[in-house]
Amino acid sequence: MRRFEMTIAITVMLSAGAYADPPAGEADFLSGNDAAMATMMRGMDVKPTGDVDKDFAHMMIPHHQGAIDMAILELRYGHNPALRRLAQEIIVTQQQEIAAMALAIHDPLPASRPSPTDPHAGMSHMAPAGMQQE
Repeated sequence: MRRFEMTIAITVMLSAGAYADPPAGEADFLSGNDAAMATMMRGMDVKPTGDVDKDFAHMMIPHHQGAIDMAILELRYGHNPALRRLAQEIIVTQQQEIAAMALAIHDPLPASRPSPTDPHAGMSHMAPAGMQQE
């Protein structure tokens, strides 16, 4: 049991050291991810209306937008080609599902915005609980 405790202590120390001075882009990625998660969680906290379908969509849309926002961060800061391709697919499919949910509950479609992967678009597309469309 002593060896197990020592392994955990070493792992915790190494993990803490690994994040003390993150590589270039890592701090921006982590900050962006924290913001995306916080926005998603706030957006998912909806007051029940008595209409299960609308409540479901109004909770899921921010959830899908959170996935889009995290995928955008992968495209901006990630290097793994397979994960970058997956992030692109996530953006497309989640946008389609957001539009489908909005249409299903007769909500307006989101306004068109620049592509989230456009380097000139900035992070302004990461609107709280918002929906977007490419």
